[in-house]
Amino acid sequence: MFRHILIPTDGSRLARKGIRAGVRLAAALGARVTGVYVMAPTPHVYNEAAVFYAGVSARDWRKSFERQANKALAVVGAEARAAKVPCATLIVHYRQPWKGILTAAHRRKCDAIAIASHGRGGLGGLILGSETQSVLARSRIPVLVAR
Repeated sequence: MFRHILIPTDGSRLARKGIRAGVRLAAALGARVTGVYVMAPTPHVYNEAAVFYAGVSARDWRKSFERQANKALAVVGAEARAAKVPCATLIVHYRQPWKGILTAAHRRKCDAIAIASHGRGGLGGLILGSETQSVLARSRIPVLVAR
């Protein structure tokens, strides 16, 4: 059925539900997983002198986000190791996380995505927006949503 499952994470407790569901599915099917963390390419630049918000340099900003990404992706790796599922990880740079997720799935030739959702619908979903909803609406491959 599925041979390669993409598992997006933002490092949150909620994302762990998607990680567990994706790894369990992969283990049951004999598939492999790829964990992905999406981060913005750079903080907002105000001029060519690279003045960044709150006095943080682009280099420091990038290092901080890479630490966060590696910590979040380590959870995917640990869950996969425990289940004896082959796992790769990657960090992608996109302003819109949903777009980074779908691009990673396409480039890595994944045939499914396992992602967590708060389960908000209706007005709550409209007001808060949802990366999961955007992935669902635009994905050309199956998406498993864990709640």
